[in-house]
Amino acid sequence: MSHADADLQDVVITRIYEAPRELVFACLTTPEHLTHFWGPPGVSTPLDKIVVELRPGGRFETIMVNDETGEEYPSAGVYIEIDPPAKLIWGETGAADGMTTTTTFTDLGDGRCEVVIHQQNVPAMYRSPEALAGFNASLDRFVAYLATLG
Repeated sequence: MSHADADLQDVVITRIYEAPRELVFACLTTPEHLTHFWGPPGVSTPLDKIVVELRPGGRFETIMVNDETGEEYPSAGVYIEIDPPAKLIWGETGAADGMTTTTTFTDLGDGRCEVVIHQQNVPAMYRSPEALAGFNASLDRFVAYLATLG
């Protein structure tokens, strides 16, 4: 194991949403939904800065914009596997470490959905307390957005 490999780890986040699996999947794969919650508070992701080509080999790109400074934070990935509404797998574009994200959607019944986000080969900068707090804050924004759709 090389030193670089030792710095890569997995991140797993599990959330239960009070919404049907099909809606949760649609919200996480449709720019018109993503624009409402993608990114932590203080950051927005304009609709025209989101690309979703929902097919294997298709692009997933966002540019989050700091609401105060206008600084932009781009990210890009390529879909590897899509099984609506059960699973999404995508890999970071240009990531030398091969970071991948697998998201599974489980119908819990009663209009609830469990989402498990499993990121593999995650660099240390994305595992910092600040980065993980930002990721979870975005998921909290998603909860609030889902509540507006009910």
